[in-house]
Amino acid sequence: MSGDHRLGLRPATTEYTDEPLRIEGEIPPWLEGTLVRNGPGSFAVGDRRVNHWFDGLAMLRRFRIGDGEVRYSNRFLRSRQFRHVREHGRLRLREFGTDPQWRGLGHLRRFGTGAATDNAPVDVVYLGGRHLAATETPRWTVYDPETLRTRGEREFDDEVGRAGPLAHVHYDPFREEIVGVATRFGLRSEYVVYRVPDGKERREVVARIPIRRPGYLHSFALTPNYVAVLVPPFRTSPLALLRDRPFVESYRWEPERGTRVLVVDRENGELVVDTRTAPCFVFHHVNAFERDGALHFDVAAFEDASVVDAFSLDSFDSPEFAPPGAELRRLQVDPETGHVVTRTLHPGHVEFPTTHYARYNTQPYRYVYGVGTAERSPESYADRIVKIDLGERAGRYQASRRWTEPNVYPGEPLFVPRVSPETDGNGEETAAEDDGVLLSIVLDADAERSFLLVLDAATMTERARAVFDAPIPFDFHGQFYRSGERPTRSMA
Repeated sequence: MSGDHRLGLRPATTEYTDEPLRIEGEIPPWLEGTLVRNGPGSFAVGDRRVNHWFDGLAMLRRFRIGDGEVRYSNRFLRSRQFRHVREHGRLRLREFGTDPQWRGLGHLRRFGTGAATDNAPVDVVYLGGRHLAATETPRWTVYDPETLRTRGEREFDDEVGRAGPLAHVHYDPFREEIVGVATRFGLRSEYVVYRVPDGKERREVVARIPIRRPGYLHSFALTPNYVAVLVPPFRTSPLALLRDRPFVESYRWEPERGTRVLVVDRENGELVVDTRTAPCFVFHHVNAFERDGALHFDVAAFEDASVVDAFSLDSFDSPEFAPPGAELRRLQVDPETGHVVTRTLHPGHVEFPTTHYARYNTQPYRYVYGVGTAERSPESYADRIVKIDLGERAGRYQASRRWTEPNVYPGEPLFVPRVSPETDGNGEETAAEDDGVLLSIVLDADAERSFLLVLDAATMTERARAVFDAPIPFDFHGQFYRSGERPTRSMA
């Protein structure tokens, strides 16, 4: 196994508290704060393991950065699912691609809404004054950011109710509110757009969109005036959801239906666009903005939903693992006519896309960061961090820079802006959009260890790495926050 990505699937067996990491290079003196990441920590369930990468038991990772030092902590989320696995050696509730009866993976299928897991390995969200581990069911979990200890399940007693919220939400600093989307499954399924104003805990419904055959959603787009939902033709039905099987096994790829584009007015909740475009599958939106009367939103688009099957552990845990790649696409939507124009911004593979979120989310922007593969031999697992420059040069877009080393596998690169940017006479920031660093947990497969990479976002050169002398399991998403500040998202 040495030398390949499979070390990132090795389970964590020890929980650490503020373990000092060895620093190579020099951490910028302005970089002080806390990085919290979420993802699977173990796939073992008794003498077996779960079927899919998304089903691993959630483990929080924390990196405290300050005074040129980094300290690492990790702790498994003490969900009911986790405790049941530890006590009984089996799952209590169905997961994304695994059910407690241990049937074969087959084509991968879905759970009924009455058996929602509280295993939350997808993201961390700051909502209503609480730090939450989030997943794609209504059962999010509160954790203590100082100790990473589990504080209990977050009970949502509001208008959104038991609808399954997407693990990705948006924070709009201009309106001072969080915006989210949830899916309510049932005989009358619907997508629910909601908001949570600063200082409030209850989610307020902005819009309800009836949907007969819900498509799988993982993220959405936000602009100053609109919420855009891209619904891929990877769909299910209320009847399929009632069957005793894992969540995703009830979904079917139906390209003839096309991709549905829904746009909601944030002010009055009106559905202003409901149209279709060419089929594609999307996990992650990148950013969205309004310009010249049109809505523009960027996504990492796959040709189909085969990427879901690709991350079954039988596939992922193979030395020849080569998942489908996503390309960066922009959809331009006219909210008056519903006309959609799609174009490719970058044809090379890119996933876990991030931006300078705090300043440019919902605004026109230039740079996208993500993980990718070699353009000449893309049939491999992500082995580099790429920076895509969306500034037009001779009518084309291009990946301007990249960082890679032999046999390394980076995770989501989260952008952290430099402290105290310069301002002009009106108090407006004048610092460059890429004035900051990228933080990514990187697996060094040859050395059989992981490190926190600190990468200069402007030049894509390494500033420092904080080395942990063992592999850290591959994670999904996270947040960085400075002392006294709210966590900031890196992506949609």
